[in-house]
This record gives sequence, structure tokens and C-alpha cells, in this order.
Amino acid sequence: MAQKSWMYSVLEAVQYEMQQDPAMTWIFELTPPVASNPGKPVINLETEFGRKRVVNTGIDENWMASAVLGAGLAGSRSATYIPYQGALMPLQVIQNVAGKLRHMTGGKASMPVVWIIEMTGQSPGFAGQHSCYEEDTYYAHIPGVRTVIPSTPYDAKGMMVSALRSPDPVVYLYPAGLRGLTGEVPDEQYEVPLDKAAVRQEGSDLTIVSSGAGMPGVLEAAATLTTEGMSVEVIDLRVLKEMDTETLVNSVAKTKRLLTVDQSYYTLCPGAEVIARVAENVDGARYKRVAFPDAPPPASPEMFLWMRPNADHIMGAARALV
Repeated sequence: MAQKSWMYSVLEAVQYEMQQDPAMTWIFELTPPVASNPGKPVINLETEFGRKRVVNTGIDENWMASAVLGAGLAGSRSATYIPYQGALMPLQVIQNVAGKLRHMTGGKASMPVVWIIEMTGQSPGFAGQHSCYEEDTYYAHIPGVRTVIPSTPYDAKGMMVSALRSPDPVVYLYPAGLRGLTGEVPDEQYEVPLDKAAVRQEGSDLTIVSSGAGMPGVLEAAATLTTEGMSVEVIDLRVLKEMDTETLVNSVAKTKRLLTVDQSYYTLCPGAEVIARVAENVDGARYKRVAFPDAPPPASPEMFLWMRPNADHIMGAARALV
């Protein structure tokens, strides 16, 4: 398998689906659907499919979110890429229409729609204005909408294929902190399920659960803790809604210790939901969470990196639990 970047893997999935389905559309603002990868052909959706199918809008995220929803309701698969400037703008239409209409019509309204929403604030320099740490919590709270957050290029492609083929609306969260990540990704299309977590490492002393941009720090911490003699099980949520409770419960029933790690704010972070679900099903376990403090991210890189959950924070919390 070839080494591919995150965005190349995503656009490769979209390119194939658009080739197979002449009615499928892509809507974007500011960020053209172009990706290159060493040893692979450049992907440029606008050049390949033309401006009638790959639409460059004005800066209006509500319009973009509504347009793809309307296309999906009319029977055309559609996706939109919403960058950091307006990541929370589509919340109203996704919550009040997309999240309800399938239920209100008894499943008759099919919505093959994907909103790719860039989660910023994962890297220094965005400051409070464009940090949007709370996106995963907001979108995972909406009934009727699948919310996914891949952490590897392999999952990024496979989950995009599954999202584009799903009759349910999907919010596909793209952590900006993983923009430079590369990994082995097949050329052919494949699907990664939209309802399963991934066990990245097996262990018996402690379960660490994270997602998206939290995963690199977790894997780094787990590697160090393993050299210290701690047996760590690492779970990548991948899906925030519908969350894979079974995998979480089975792991903590074995380890009796759970540490959650989130790049989002501490209050009501996804890890809080993980702990609640496990606590309802596992007796006698111990719990701890690491998340971004309840404060807007500062512009200063030094302060930001001190506040953001990292491998040192994770190792400290893990040692305290074990």
C-alpha cells in the first residue's frame, strides 16, 4: 500500500464516488478540493468534474449546509467541506432539519449527505476566535446524525466511503491537527464501519480512550508506559454517534481502570460520555479524564502547548490511576 496524506485519502474516496455517480456534487468555500501525494496523480475535483458539480460558493456556511441537505433530499448524494471560519455555523440546519427529518418521515426521507467540518484549534496560533474546541460535543449531541472523527489516513478514506454511501446524514469531523499525517492507504475503495471503535493496542492494566487529534499523544504515552511495565489498552473511538459502547465496556471490565483523553473542553467532553456509559455497566472501576481546560485557547504557542493535553499529561494521569 502507498503512503498517503490525510486529505489525499479523503479526496481519493470522493473522486471515485463522483466518477460512479454523475449526480453527486461537492460544495466548498476558500479551500479548493485539490490534493497531491508523492508518486500519485494530483486530485483536482473542480478540474475533473467541472463547476456545475464542484461548486465554489461565497462565504456562507449556512447556505452550504442547507444546499447539500436539499440535494440529498432530492435524491442526489452531496458533500460539503466547511473550513475553520464557519465550523459551527451549520449547527442549526443540521440539528433542526437533518437530525429530525428521517425520524419525522419514518425513514422515508433519505439523506445521503456529508458535512466535512474542519476542527481547528489543534495547533498553536488560532487563538480563541477560531479554536472551536467544542465542535465534537455539539454535533455528537444531535439525534439522527452520525458523527465520526477518524484519526488515521486509512480510516479517513474508509469512513468517507461509508459516509458517502450512507442514507443517514453524517457529520465528518476533520481534526486540523492531523493535516500533515500520512499512512498506508489502499488505492481501491473500502468501507470502515460508522459504528465501531478501534482497539489500537491491547492491554490489561488500564484502558485509555481518545479520538481524532488526541490519538497521537495517547499512542506516544502508551508506548512510554509500556516500557515502564504498564499494560495499556488503547481505544480510538472513531465514532461519537452512535458510540460503540460494547467495545468500551468489554475493555474496562477487563482492566478496571479508564482514562479518557480529549482535545475538546473538559466540561461535557466526549470522554465524560464514555465514562458515564462504562460506569453504568461496569462495577468497581476507577476513572479519570484529561481534556482542554474550560478556557479559550491563547494565541501564545507556549501557553497553548502547556494547556493542550499531551503525552506528559496523559502519562501523569495514567500513573495516578495505576
